[in-house]
Amino acid sequence: MILIVCGPAGVGKTTVATKLRERLAERGCSFRILHSDQFSRNTYDRMYERVENSDDDWLLDGTFYKREWLRRFRALDDAVVVLLEADLETCLERNRARDDPIEERAVHIIWREFEEPDADVTIDAARTTPERAVERILRELPVPTD
Repeated sequence: MILIVCGPAGVGKTTVATKLRERLAERGCSFRILHSDQFSRNTYDRMYERVENSDDDWLLDGTFYKREWLRRFRALDDAVVVLLEADLETCLERNRARDDPIEERAVHIIWREFEEPDADVTIDAARTTPERAVERILRELPVPTD
């Protein structure tokens, strides 16, 4: 299975993905995790190379703000997309609170140019805690249990 947590910069993807991985581990499910921040260039190409022929379960965290970046992942077996949404001000506030914030200009650009994907689950991250978001993902998705 490939779980993809996407959304604009500052929406809470890394927080939700990390908590989701912990909860999956509690259920006996081992997911490898990739954060888009781990890559400095060719991010989605490099993420795809890691997961395309792997037998592991993956949890991916990235903006995927261009639909074309998500298309290849969607074509893989058992790919599931979780979209986190929030208003621009929430994304800006959360970005400012990060240990390593990105430029506010980039948050504006990504939020404005974000191409909403065809998601399996959409969560309003401005109105939902990361813990509740994880609970909803676990309820709504065909998450395996070992």
